[in-house]
Amino acid sequence: MTILSRLCKTIVASTLFCSLCASLPAHAQTGNDALYQSLGGKTGISAFVNSFVAIVLDDVRINKAFKDTDIERLNSLLTEQFCELSGGPCKYSGRSMAEAHKDMQVTNAHFNALAEDLQIAMEKHDVPSSVQNKLIAKLAPMQRPIVTK
Repeated sequence: MTILSRLCKTIVASTLFCSLCASLPAHAQTGNDALYQSLGGKTGISAFVNSFVAIVLDDVRINKAFKDTDIERLNSLLTEQFCELSGGPCKYSGRSMAEAHKDMQVTNAHFNALAEDLQIAMEKHDVPSSVQNKLIAKLAPMQRPIVTK
C-alpha cells in the first residue's frame, strides 16, 4: 500500500470517527450479530486484535503510551469490547473509556494513529472495507471520552 493510499484511508477513518461521534450513542448495538459474524466471530476478532496490538506496539507515534501495559489483558479487553460492540455474546469487563484514558493525555493525532493501526490490522485479515466501516462507526463515540488533550 502506498503512503498516499494509507494517508487517504487515515483521513477517511478520522473523518468517519469525528462525524459519527456526535450522532451515535455510546456502545450502540443493532440487536443482531450480523457485524459480529462478518468479523469472523470471536476467533476472527481475536485474530485481528492480536495483529492490531502488535502494530500499535511498533507504532512510534503511540507505542510509548503502552510501555507499562499488560498486553495480554489489553488483547483480551479489546476482543471483549469489539465482540460486544459488534453484537456478539461477549461482555466488556474493562473500565469506562474516560476512566481508562484519563491520565494518558491522548490527542486527536494519537487517536487517529490508533484508528489507522486498527484499519491496517483488519486489512491484514481481509476484513472487507464495508465491515471495517461498521465497526469503526461503533467505536467512533469513544473519541470524546478518550481524547483529553
